[in-house]
Amino acid sequence: MRLPTLRSALVWLASLCPATLAAQRDGGAVIVRGGWLFTATADTVQRNRGLLIRAGKLLVTDGDMAGEDTAGARVVQLRDDAYVLPGLFDMHAHYNMTLGDNASRQDEYTYNPVIFLANGVTSTFPAGEYDPDGMMAARRRIDEGAQIGPRIYNSGPYFGTARPGWNANATAADIDRDVDLWAAQGVRGFKAKGIAPDHLRELIRRAHMHGLTVTAHLESGFRNSTNAKDAILMGIDRVEHILGGDELDRTKAAYPSWVHVDTASREFKDIARLFVKHHVIFDPTITAPVYFSTVADKPGFDYWVDERTFFTPDVQAWVKAQPARKAYPLFDSLYLAMLRTTKALYDAGGTLTLGTDNPSRGEYLAGFSAHRELHALVLAGIPPAAALRIATINGARALNVATTLGTIEPGKLADLVVVRGNPLTDIRNTRHVELVMKDGVTYDPQALLKSVEGKIGFTAPRASAARR
Repeated sequence: MRLPTLRSALVWLASLCPATLAAQRDGGAVIVRGGWLFTATADTVQRNRGLLIRAGKLLVTDGDMAGEDTAGARVVQLRDDAYVLPGLFDMHAHYNMTLGDNASRQDEYTYNPVIFLANGVTSTFPAGEYDPDGMMAARRRIDEGAQIGPRIYNSGPYFGTARPGWNANATAADIDRDVDLWAAQGVRGFKAKGIAPDHLRELIRRAHMHGLTVTAHLESGFRNSTNAKDAILMGIDRVEHILGGDELDRTKAAYPSWVHVDTASREFKDIARLFVKHHVIFDPTITAPVYFSTVADKPGFDYWVDERTFFTPDVQAWVKAQPARKAYPLFDSLYLAMLRTTKALYDAGGTLTLGTDNPSRGEYLAGFSAHRELHALVLAGIPPAAALRIATINGARALNVATTLGTIEPGKLADLVVVRGNPLTDIRNTRHVELVMKDGVTYDPQALLKSVEGKIGFTAPRASAARR
């Protein structure tokens, strides 16, 4: 990244919080010493004997800097309770928020990126965008250094009924033109939701011609929807939320059937084997159903930082005026089903990624929710080291960027997060983010968060319209 580009980013940040300089770019090298490393290449942590970073890349990760030019390098000395991890990937990173209806839904890509980065989430896949042009523009600003945020691997618009104005009678040629258009604009993959089998088959075929991946929120096969079993045989790359297969009654909607899933059944084992055989990645979004129900009885949904303070005063007032949350039995049961099916697929050898699927309703933000999802993976029975690999290298593999991101190894880009406390003994320690590095630029997470307090969401005219 060029120095003038960085300067423009710092000017942008200073406009949000004039008293704070949250990012530091070094023209020379940076040495990070002390604390511990979780490289995501093994199940253990090791002493950090020294990381050498130059021009945004990790040059040395084992402390052996003999022969390296370290003159003038800035040294970051960590405490002994500091743990350095690869930057996190959120593979279902919604940047939008809503006040409860589709009319009020909007992508918020000015301040939300700061929230993601402050939480150590350095790479995001939005998994369906309501304003794909705006999201693409945000990515370009971030890539050019004009705005601070994580890497955005754009997904473009939804393919299927989740897209406003979707043409249910689209032809294969229509699908091809749409894929070609967004591929030319630089999307890194596509997300389907509410898609018919013929449309999904053509989407997969055309996306693969461009070297792009496809993921989908799938159904049972009811009413011309697509079951994951069929999608896997079409060649889909990833699946969101539920595994599907013959555990689902194809004459009914998916979720009411999935809550009764039996992980010991032949049908479940068959679909798990199909995922493994075809190398299809599963993004479970375990915590997603909880945001529609009560949270007091769900572990991990406490506030370690009060996320409500990042919303505008009008959004905060709107949330306070709403009735108390009520239990939603379907989603409560779905949450429990997701816990047990995620662990069962992991045990079967399936590949998982971390995704939050948390379009905000004024209470929680997806950047923070990445840590809730990590916690949920461990609550499901997955070991903490494996959960961290799910959140790092598996995300990189899903996006085909594992040669440059996802682990702490020489030659990779310097995307790192430093947390206080060992996450292998308590995964909730990832919540305590003390430093973030993206592309070799260091960020103070507290300064980042301070810069966006009271900024996210609607002002009074929009909030009033949403209430009507």
